[in-house]
Parts: sequence; C-alpha cells; structure tokens
Amino acid sequence: MSGTSAIAQPPSADQTAYLADLTTHARELRLAERRDWQLLLHYTPALLGGVISRADGAPFFLSPDGKTNPQAELDATLEKFFTDALVGRTGQQAQCAFPARYQWLKGQLGFDPARLPERTCERLQRWLDEINPAAVTLIFPSAYMNNPSSMFGHTLLRIDQQGQTPETRILAYVINYAADVDTDNAFLYGMRGLLGGFKGYFSTMPYYLKVREYSDMDNRDIWEYRLNFTDAQVRRLLLHAWELGNTWFDYYYFKENCSYHLLTLLEIADPALHLTDHFWVWTIPVNTVRVITAQQGLVASTTFRPSGFSKIQHKRTLLHDEEQPLLPRLLDDPASSHSDAFRHLPVERQAFLLDLASDYVQYRQADDPGRRARLEPQQRALLTARSELKIPSEEIETPSSTGPPETGHATARAGVAFGIVDHETFEELTVRAGYHDLLDDAGGYLPTAQIEALALRLRHYNRTDRNRVKSFTLVNILSLSPMDTLFAKPSWKVNAGFESIKEHRCGNCNSINLNTGAGAAVETPRLVHSVLYAFAEADLNYGNAYARDHRIGGGGTIGLLADLTPRWKLHLFVTALSFPLGERSSDLRSSLQQRLTLTQNLALRLELTRRDRQDEAMLTLHYYF
Repeated sequence: MSGTSAIAQPPSADQTAYLADLTTHARELRLAERRDWQLLLHYTPALLGGVISRADGAPFFLSPDGKTNPQAELDATLEKFFTDALVGRTGQQAQCAFPARYQWLKGQLGFDPARLPERTCERLQRWLDEINPAAVTLIFPSAYMNNPSSMFGHTLLRIDQQGQTPETRILAYVINYAADVDTDNAFLYGMRGLLGGFKGYFSTMPYYLKVREYSDMDNRDIWEYRLNFTDAQVRRLLLHAWELGNTWFDYYYFKENCSYHLLTLLEIADPALHLTDHFWVWTIPVNTVRVITAQQGLVASTTFRPSGFSKIQHKRTLLHDEEQPLLPRLLDDPASSHSDAFRHLPVERQAFLLDLASDYVQYRQADDPGRRARLEPQQRALLTARSELKIPSEEIETPSSTGPPETGHATARAGVAFGIVDHETFEELTVRAGYHDLLDDAGGYLPTAQIEALALRLRHYNRTDRNRVKSFTLVNILSLSPMDTLFAKPSWKVNAGFESIKEHRCGNCNSINLNTGAGAAVETPRLVHSVLYAFAEADLNYGNAYARDHRIGGGGTIGLLADLTPRWKLHLFVTALSFPLGERSSDLRSSLQQRLTLTQNLALRLELTRRDRQDEAMLTLHYYF
C-alpha cells in the first residue's frame, strides 16, 4: 500500500476550491483531447463516433463513463488525487495507482504541492528500485512452429539496468503482454483467441526466464533492439506499465496481441511516435519490428542471441571430417575421450568436441526436463573429461542463418499471373494476407516453415470468357524439421480451404478441402542445399465436384526443396491420394515450382503442374507489401 495520507478526508474547502480551479483550467486547455491523455487511457476512434478505450478492466477507469468519455475520466482522476480512497485492481491511492497520469497532469497544470501534496508511493518505488532502469530494448524471439501462439514470433520489452554489461543483461527485467489461457483444448484456444475470448495482462519478470523458455526450450533465436529513449521517456514508460496492472485487455490473436500493446507503451514513452497507426486489421510481430526499425534514430543497436539449437548446429559445421564420427561416440560413451582416435587430435580440437557434446546434452536436458536426471551422469562424465584438458573454451560467434527479421519480405502479397491449362489461356490475380510459404525468399524467416492465411486466387479464362474463384486458402501450415543423428523431430502439415476443380463431367466444380499429415525431412548440402521430405496424409473433400458430394481418404507426398542460388529456389513434389469413402477415386498431382527473387519485395514464380491428366503452366509476378 502507498504511504500515509497527507490529506484528511473529506477535503477541506480550500482543497475543494483548488480542485475546481484545476478542473476548469484543464478544460480550458482541452487536456482531455490531447494525444498524451488519449494514449494514457488507450482511447481509439469508436465505430459510431467518439472514442472508446481498448482497456477492458473496469478498475482502470475512475469515472463510470471513463471508457468512452475522456473528459469525465480526467475530471474524476483529478478528484481522486485529493482523496485517500484506494482505487484500481492494485488497491492504491490514485496518485500511486496511476502515476503516469499524475505526472502528466502535474506537468500540464503545475500542481501546487501545498494544496495538493504528492504522495509517497512505497510499492511503486520499490518496484522501480528493483528494476533499476537505464534503457529499453525490444526483444523479438523468432517463430516457433510447435506452438500456435508463437508461430508468428513474439515481442516483449527488456528494461536494461544501470551499469548493465552484455554478460549481466540476462538479469534485467522484461515487460511482457500475454493471454491468460485457461484451456488445453486446441479448438477452443483457436476460437477464443480469434474472438477475444481471453484476458490479456501485462507482467514483469526476469529476462533469463524468457531466454530459457525461448532459446533453450523452444529453439528460438532472439533479436534485441536497443531503443534511443531518454531517461524521462524510460521512466514514463515504466510508470504507465505500472498503471496497466489495474486492467486487462481482451486478447485477439491477430490484432490486439503482444506486439500491438507493446507499441502503445512505446508511444507513451514518446508520443511523437505513431506506431499503432500502421496496424488497423492485424498485427504480426515481425511487422512491428519493421515499423520500429524504420523510425529514424529510434534503434540504437541490434544484438543477435542464438538459441542453443542454433549454436550446436553451427558448431557441427566446424567439425573436421575425421572428427565427425567422434561426436556420436562421445555422446554414446564419454569414456571414448580416452581412445587413441580422440587423443590423436590437437588438444584444442579435443576441447571443442567435448564442449559440443556437453552443449548437446544440456540442450536435451532443457528440451525435456524429464531427461535431466537420466542424462546427469553423462553430462558429469563429459565435464570431467573436459576439465582434464586445462585450456579455456574457444569463443565462437554463431551467425544468424536467416538475417534480421526486418530484412525479409513483407508479409502480405499480391500477384498477377498468366498461364495455360488444357490449351486455354488465362489470367489470374492473387492476394494473400500473410505470411510466408516454402518458395518465398527465406531471408528473415524460418527457411523450412510455411504459414499461409487468407489467400485468394481469382482467374479469368480467355477462350470461354469465364471468371472463377480458383481457390481460397483459410490456412496452410507446413513445418519441415530436418532429421539427423542428433535431432529427430517430426514434420507436420495442415491445409484448409476451398478450390475450383476442372472436371470433364461438370466443367468447373467446387470443393472444400481439409488435409493434414505427419512426416519426416532430411537436409543435404550436396551439390546445392536442399531438403527432402515425405508425408503420410489424410484428406477430406466436400462439394459438387464429387459423387455423393464428398470423398475421404489418404495417401502421401514426397518433395524436394532446393536453393539453386541465393535468389533462385526450386520446389518439386508429387502427391498420391486414394479415397475409399464417398466417391471412390484417386488423385495424382505433381508440380515443379521455381521462384526468382528480383528485389526484397518482388519475385517471379513459374509453376508447372499436372493433376489427373490436366496440365497447367503459370508465370506469376509477386509483390510483397
């Protein structure tokens, strides 16, 4: 609780008169219309006029009409500053529950400390002292395909401490916004996340906890963007973050998510920033990074923090040919460090191999805490062998395999295409809300992951002068996880949407499709870097393209994804499906696709496709925006 009240209740006649003077002066200055006040209360334009706050927790408002009435909220706030009443979810006096409001109004109205004494806010001060703020850093953990809430990445803010060094920054605190998820049901999670069915809260926690979660457990690389904020701006951000403990926000997976609300904190720090103005329909974390890095002078420096997985993979590329078979032997039996083949190596390479083996065991322990006790003897034996060498470990810098996220293509895409199918030419317009597919340029993205959402293809056939909705993709997700002797995670896919299928018996027929599968992938650098994959799949189709209006079956896909040059990528795949339920039929598809990157946001794509004896060729120019 805040300090002892300096004002008795009820307010004296002089204090009541002073409140009236302040209220009148605030109205004369039209403070309730100022951008700073609107930001502090999270007001946005309402659909039918006026404004409405995005904050949904009633304790955030000191006026019953505060959610939609900025002037009433300002009047009520001034009134509460004169009282001892405990307000908000945090149960503090108004000056301590809403310190950012207090400081801003004090700066605008010049409070007389004799008539409106400033409270001592002990809880707030202890919190600020513990954080010990010096600067703000935006944190972007990259996408993680095995968690729906992390498929597009995440953002949070680290509050860097006074006297912090690169080695101690992990001890700093972060401000995080996340949904309070109370269900394990994947369907309910998806629906409630889309419809704002969860409450979202701000919280603070040590950075090392998030690093352990993202980097060590989820294999997510982290990018850190140090921001050019003054001491006053950092303090204003923190005071408002404290205020947000009094409310929650309805959490919308694609709009009012982690990234959107963190942008509002940055706007509080510097109201001259208009970051949220860029996000009217949806907010994708990587796009917020692009907006922030595009602000002149806002980003002071960028740091890359590789995940444990990335560090191990990079070290493996540094192994010499004769060292390759020694690593699995060490992992199988640490005592092999005393073998002649191992001792024959220079002592620096012995240390490198033991460090790599130890890193891998540590990674497996973090990846599955259930293995920790079982792997502890192995880790202890490796560390004992390493200690016998008496030399320091080599400092190895792990580069990013994709580059900074803001250097990748934009997430929305539009295209114009020309093609021919069954001797008939056509033109096609395409648009995709997001995000990335396997053939897109991989810079800034996971190179073996695909997330497409809300993709529409409109086609015009020239000879018959017909217009068709060729396809609509609701969601198309594919995750390839290349397996090898150390890492063996499955690949998976899910695809849901609609397409128009050209059939001999009905011309153009429609089908609603759901396809899902699990499989495996392997990576090879021979000749060119490539990934070979295979899936076992289940497939369901519904529509007038089929007898009895549906068919259910399964089959598989094999494919090859190859980087022919840094700008030229190839994707070849064959799918064979059989449908024993509904319409008894089969479906054989093959496709050769190539993409040539012209600029960061411009690409040319050639697709040659065969499906049930129907051949199609199409050339598409894609623009990313």
